Amino acid sequence: MNGNNPSIDPAWSDPDDAPDLSTPEWQAKFAKARRGRPPVKDRPKVATNLRLDADVVERLRRDGPGWQTRANDLLRNALGL
Repeated sequence: MNGNNPSIDPAWSDPDDAPDLSTPEWQAKFAKARRGRPPVKDRPKVATNLRLDADVVERLRRDGPGWQTRANDLLRNALGL
């Protein structure tokens, strides 16, 4: 194989001699990184469909990004939570 590439293990060249990639050692190397926001444990959000009047949504969006969080806060306050 290529003697200039340090990532190639010179101990094996036949595919049948390749290391067992199902071992925990190799699985840890291939573990996928978690992406996105971390899960919220104290008060998880629930996805829902809610139909609102267009003028209500327009007013909430007028203040910019975060309008859904603001809508949630308004509902919490209105419900006394």
